[in-house]
Amino acid sequence: MNNQSSEQTLSRYVQIDKWIFEVKSVRAIRVDDFGKPYSAIANFTLNGNSAYIDGLLTREDDDFTREDYQTFVKMTQQLEVKNVNFDRFKQRRRVSDTVKITPMNNEKPALKLVKA
Repeated sequence: MNNQSSEQTLSRYVQIDKWIFEVKSVRAIRVDDFGKPYSAIANFTLNGNSAYIDGLLTREDDDFTREDYQTFVKMTQQLEVKNVNFDRFKQRRRVSDTVKITPMNNEKPALKLVKA
């Protein structure tokens, strides 16, 4: 599988015949090619405009990086999630955090100079 970046929005709803299928859960694996051993795994549970990330595990000596974080942000933007909740361990204690996600199309307006 190649590393392509896509700016499209992923649909959380798919209609087939008279059924609508809603994506409620996503499993993420960090790997260069599908089917090969992976170096990290996480589960996303989607509920409304929020996502909860649990089960984030990395191999020993293979940290969750800033690049990994940015990839998770891109994924949640494509799913049109507004908040991401996750737990992590800090100084041997579980800490819960919430991150607000900026929509992909949230570009700053162009400035116009106006004579007074």
